[in-house]
Amino acid sequence: MNSQANIVLTGFMGTGKSTVGRCLAAKLQRDFLDMDALIEQRAGRKISDIFAQDGEPVFRRLERALVQELSAQTNRVIATGGGVVLNPENIADFSRNGLIVCLTAPPDVILRRVAQETHRPLLEQGEKNERIVRLLESRRALYEAIPHRVDTSTLSPEEVAERILELFREKAIES
Repeated sequence: MNSQANIVLTGFMGTGKSTVGRCLAAKLQRDFLDMDALIEQRAGRKISDIFAQDGEPVFRRLERALVQELSAQTNRVIATGGGVVLNPENIADFSRNGLIVCLTAPPDVILRRVAQETHRPLLEQGEKNERIVRLLESRRALYEAIPHRVDTSTLSPEEVAERILELFREKAIES
């Protein structure tokens, strides 16, 4: 992996992808791209509206197109949406030109972080804790398939960013 490779943060909602991504980008003096924010900006509406009006398949197509675009770029820190792992082509594309790191946290930590948020369409139906546990379980194998993971539950965003930087430097030296 070359030193211009992207750093791609994935993981479940509430694990800190955007917060850590901004911190990491500042440390590396790189552009930070939040995929969910980019999709909202380009679509001219919130992700929750895309889900409600057009359905999840439409959102996943927008997400897939953006993965293809961003994976062709270099020298970026990219925060994906939590469901980007649902399509193995997304992970394959990002892997070609980047280090993918999966941020993790247990369900109780995630619930505490997202409890007051209203922009999470996959948590809008039913009890949030139950939805988190069910979604996490359904995606567990996909997240665990990412070789590099950092548990963010007891670390500050700066500490998580430092761990990712160490890993990135290791991988750059190996290649």
